[in-house]
Amino acid sequence: MIIAEPLQKAIDELSKLPSIGSKTAQRLALHILKSDMQSVEALVKSIQELKEKIRFCNICFNISTEENCDVCKSNKRDRSILCVVEEASDVIAIEKTNEFNGVYHVLGGVLNPLANVTVESLKIKELVARLSNDEIKEIILALNPNSEGDATSLFIMKTLKDLPIKISRIARGLPIGGDLEFADSATIGRAFIGRITQQ
Repeated sequence: MIIAEPLQKAIDELSKLPSIGSKTAQRLALHILKSDMQSVEALVKSIQELKEKIRFCNICFNISTEENCDVCKSNKRDRSILCVVEEASDVIAIEKTNEFNGVYHVLGGVLNPLANVTVESLKIKELVARLSNDEIKEIILALNPNSEGDATSLFIMKTLKDLPIKISRIARGLPIGGDLEFADSATIGRAFIGRITQQ
């Protein structure tokens, strides 16, 4: 079947998105094609605004519309507890549980030599710099329970072993190989309550 070039271009671009295969990309492209122009323009505008207005927090590297995110700006957060996560999507997942009232540090990924993700690629140096602040008494490592998350947690624990800071990991209420982003709020909440001290 020959597909019109504009449709094929849309399918090709949509299939570059994570978890979107060619069939799903085709369905999305056809849906957009059938939509009225106002809906399409609203979609395009929202994507443009996403790129133009969203940035990363200067302190924790969470997503924000300003220099500092809402969590870092809040005076209601417990600044003695710092939760280390892989991506900003994990912050969103944890916040939905209402079980954590500390602050965050987003690494921007996990160690993965096969994908060329090294220590220098992550915000580990910035994490160590934040710990010079006497306010932080505990670090919770909330990385995904897979080999890359475990390797990154181990590296961070070794890096921080001489600091007088309690290090804990969220309990394994999460499935091995699962992602925080896709876990339900109750499971993440239980994992926080049952976190395990590493030192």
